[in-house]
Amino acid sequence: MRESMAAKKKRAGAIYRVLSKSYPDVKCELDFENPLQLLIATVLSAQCTDKRVNT
Repeated sequence: MRESMAAKKKRAGAIYRVLSKSYPDVKCELDFENPLQLLIATVLSAQCTDKRVNT
């Protein structure tokens, strides 16, 4: 049986709360100003270090 949308939202909320407690000050290490830059930085970061992508 498929999971209902309400059940998915409830499960997602529980996961979010656990992650928020575990990583309270998390931030993206990639520098970006818009969604396109984030996409490109993400693709490039798969091939090298974040530090190199940001320079």
